[in-house]
Amino acid sequence: MSEQFEDFQGRVGLTIDDSEPWWPLLPEHKHGPRPNVLIILFDDMGFAHLNCYGSTIDTPNINRLAAEGLRYSNFHVTPLCSPTRASLMTGRNHHAVGMRTIANYHDTGFTNMRASVSRHSATLAEILQARGYATYMVGKWHLSPAEENGPAGPYDNWPLQRGFDRYYGFLSGATDQFYPELTHDNHHILPPKSPEEGYHVTEDLVDQGIAFLRDKQSHRPEQPFFMYFALGAVHEPHQSPPEYVEKYRGRFDAGWDEVRQEWFERQLASGIIPPDTELAARNPGVKRWEDLSDNGRRFAARLFEAFAGFLDHTDAQLGRLLEHLEESGQLDNTIVILTSDNGASGMGGPMGMLSIVAGGNGIATNEGELLARGAGEPHSVAETARLEAWQSRLDDIGGPRSWTDVPWGWAQVANTPLRWYKSDAYGGGVRVPLIVRWPERVPQGQIRDQFHYVTDIVPTVLDVLGESAPDTYKGLAQMPVHGESMAYTFDEPDAASHKGVQHFEMRGHRAIWMDGWKAVTRHFRGTPYEDDEWELFNLADDFSETNNLAEHEPERLRRMIDRWWTEAGRYNVLPLDDRSPAGGPSQRPGNPHDGLHYRYYPPTAHLHGRVSPMLQLGDWTITAEVERTSADDEGVLFAHGSMAGGVSFYVQNNRLCLDYNSREDVTSGRSDSEIPLGRLTLAATMSSGSDKTGVVTLSVDEVEVGRIEIPDTSGIAVRGGADLGADQYSPVTDSYEAPFRFSGTIHVVDVKIEPKVTLPRAMSAEEASEAG
Repeated sequence: MSEQFEDFQGRVGLTIDDSEPWWPLLPEHKHGPRPNVLIILFDDMGFAHLNCYGSTIDTPNINRLAAEGLRYSNFHVTPLCSPTRASLMTGRNHHAVGMRTIANYHDTGFTNMRASVSRHSATLAEILQARGYATYMVGKWHLSPAEENGPAGPYDNWPLQRGFDRYYGFLSGATDQFYPELTHDNHHILPPKSPEEGYHVTEDLVDQGIAFLRDKQSHRPEQPFFMYFALGAVHEPHQSPPEYVEKYRGRFDAGWDEVRQEWFERQLASGIIPPDTELAARNPGVKRWEDLSDNGRRFAARLFEAFAGFLDHTDAQLGRLLEHLEESGQLDNTIVILTSDNGASGMGGPMGMLSIVAGGNGIATNEGELLARGAGEPHSVAETARLEAWQSRLDDIGGPRSWTDVPWGWAQVANTPLRWYKSDAYGGGVRVPLIVRWPERVPQGQIRDQFHYVTDIVPTVLDVLGESAPDTYKGLAQMPVHGESMAYTFDEPDAASHKGVQHFEMRGHRAIWMDGWKAVTRHFRGTPYEDDEWELFNLADDFSETNNLAEHEPERLRRMIDRWWTEAGRYNVLPLDDRSPAGGPSQRPGNPHDGLHYRYYPPTAHLHGRVSPMLQLGDWTITAEVERTSADDEGVLFAHGSMAGGVSFYVQNNRLCLDYNSREDVTSGRSDSEIPLGRLTLAATMSSGSDKTGVVTLSVDEVEVGRIEIPDTSGIAVRGGADLGADQYSPVTDSYEAPFRFSGTIHVVDVKIEPKVTLPRAMSAEEASEAG
């Protein structure tokens, strides 16, 4: 008998009467009360957006957090969302963990852009989960490659596989607030109700977050929790219940110049910026408010009213979450950290946008171009008609029939007193609010001005919990945490920053902060990096980066640029890559949709965003093999896009139909005759011309039954996803009452796309559409 067996016999006898029970001891760190951790991350919230950072938008619940905690005036993040999220969750620099830019970019074949977080950098959720915490995530993820967000995964980079016990939210970078593409744990779901029934995603997220906490408190009240609450707000589209938009009607009619000055003065009075701060000049492309036409001012004011309502509504929902924590006795034992992933966005262009397709990201809408004209400039008959149609839709702004974003002028107001926007390495892109509340250690109502960066959140949390990052996790060696704890600032308001140096890079835009100085450059895509012009600022005396000292301190500038290259080599920034994010198919070998050919076997789950067939890339054929046993068998076969633009292929009143929604201008076509019963092959084929017109041919069993002339093929949505057998989200057309489920049987749907342009590795769907 072996020694091991003898030891086994010594503890376990033949019966329970001659056996002695034994239980493994719980690890020491699982004993005793520990604080909860709640990280609230806003999306695209600028330095001045919050009332407690200068704005005139009502945010009373966030104001309360600030009054009962610390506000930081010198906190920085990366210029874009996915990279900030990767650093926030890991405490490492974003290139080092494989997230050079947004996850939509796909894996570029270089380790600084795998579009997912390296397994050699455990997330805060993974660390705390292993220390006995319940871990929950609610909201926007945006840390998995776009092609992995489909209903069949792979799930490796979804929240539950990166340390979270429960998840409820959306995986992509943005979503319609009324028609979100939701994921619950590891499966996609439909929203629980419609906008007509009062649905809004922020309310839903808070409901689910509270439900997670109620379950834990009811069954394991002794277990501490970590919740990462990543809001969709205030990323476009700016949508909220109508009473919130109406609340701000007329509040911003004075225009962005006066409002920006007002917010600046409020910042000075509150002490959130130094008294000698200068208000930066208007960014290039921002017109004086008085130079806009009457229509232009009216449109721009309405857009910012919708934004203000959205932020106000979000604050109210966060108030419900905080109220639950307070009523359940958990708030004061919870470390609350609130910040933003980057500065306010300039993606709305010079005039803003009403629709995602009509405007495109960063491209002025046709209506906006007209509105930008002076009052006395002529309009053609067609332009006048478009303006009249636009004016009839002003009241849609902020509601389900809009996808709005603000113009540059309002975006700069949001970043007061700073320059530039999201995606830039200047202050407007990277300096954001940070609020920390924890009564046990954090003083109330004070401001801290030490420089800190998003990588410092994880080491701060671990520091105050008495924990440390593991050297290995699940058998993999871990890279060191790159950030520094900020906990010293709780007790030492005047201490010098513990950060020595921090680099920034985003699509060629670069900066470095070192000992209070900042060197920064804006890069223009496709130009040599050596031609970039660097500027130099002493941030101790120049909060808003308005006094360029490059000519006065050339040696300092040269040292800082050289140090930037050193940091770039150390943290995997290279190679530099200034290409646009790819929205087309992944170029990684093994992509299941190489050749843009998709085959589905309904019923299937909703196809999220960029996982769905990209009809906007060129010509296409949709083929559905169906079976109809009754003339009443009708409904949607395939729907792509949303009410902003898309395609719906369906059977109605015994005819084969297709509606083509181009920038909310719907062209409808029907078969010339009724279609038969039985097993059928139904098809729609798009053939487009060089002038962006096209023809859709309808066929039954390969016999043509109708042709539809499409006046503009370019305006179908790049967001909204697709559905088989129904139109389940934002409906593509008003020709039926959604979801209009097909009542017959769909055996298979085949979608084949013939791109009109060659897709290089990083050409986006948007670029391909424009090039075509």
